[in-house]
Amino acid sequence: MTRPPVRALLSSALSLGVLLTATACSSLIPRPQTAPRPAVPPTTPPSQATTHRSTTPPSPTADRALTRAQAEAALVTEADVGEPWTSSQGPATWRDGLLKATTKAPDCQRLLDALYAEELFGADARPRAVIGLDDPWNEAQMRYQIFAPRPADMDRTLAWMKTLPRKCDRFTAKTAHGHVQRVQVSEAPLPDAGDARQGLRVSLRGETDYGDTTLLRLEVAAVRVGDDAISVSNGGLGEVSSDVTRGAVELGARRLKEVRRHGRVEV
Repeated sequence: MTRPPVRALLSSALSLGVLLTATACSSLIPRPQTAPRPAVPPTTPPSQATTHRSTTPPSPTADRALTRAQAEAALVTEADVGEPWTSSQGPATWRDGLLKATTKAPDCQRLLDALYAEELFGADARPRAVIGLDDPWNEAQMRYQIFAPRPADMDRTLAWMKTLPRKCDRFTAKTAHGHVQRVQVSEAPLPDAGDARQGLRVSLRGETDYGDTTLLRLEVAAVRVGDDAISVSNGGLGEVSSDVTRGAVELGARRLKEVRRHGRVEV
C-alpha cells in the first residue's frame, strides 16, 4: 500500500487543533436563543394547589444522570478529527488476531482483556454513547466512549492504570493462534483535561505463521469529567498519532462539560 505523505498523516491532528482553538470564540454545543428557565419552578399559590401533589423529593442521582441524547451530543466524531478518519466499518481484524491473548501476570492479563473488550472501566460499566472511527491509510482504529460509572469505580480504574507501566513494563503473551507477543507498556502523556486522567501506550510485537513481523501500537486514555468518564483507544498496525489521541481527550472533556452546563439543544 502506498504510504500517504507526512503532511496528510498529520491532517487529523491539525483539524483537532483548529477546532480546539475555535472554542475560545464559540461554544462547541449550540445554545438556545432564550435564557433557560430556573431549575426550581415558582411555588404554586395555595388557591391553585392540587390534591395529588407528590411528597417525594426528586432524586439527586437522577438529576445528575447523563441522558443518552446528552452523551451522544458530547461525542467526538469524524468531522472533528478530519481526514483520513471515517465512520468505522466494524472491529479491526488485528483485534482478534493480536489482542485476544493470555499471560500469567494477573494485572497484565486484566489489561489485555480490557483492551480486547474495550472495557477500561470494567464489564459492568456500560457506555452511554460510543463511536468507532477508522483510519484506512494506517490500518488504525479509534473507539471513543462516554460512561457514567460510580465515582469509586472511576478512581479505582485510574489508580490501577497508573501502576501498569511498572507492573507490566515488559511481558510476553500468547495469542489464540499460538503466536508469542512481546508486550511493552508505558505512560502516555495527556493534556490537563477533565478532573483526573491516565494514559497508556501499549505495543505488541510478534510474528505470523509465515515469519512476518507484526507490530501493534495502542494508545488508551481514561478521563474523569465530574460524574462522567471518557475512554479513548487509538491503535493500529501503522502510524498511530499521539496528537489525535490527546486532541480527542481534550476536545471530548470540554464538550462533555459544555453539554453538562447547557444540555442538548433540540432542533
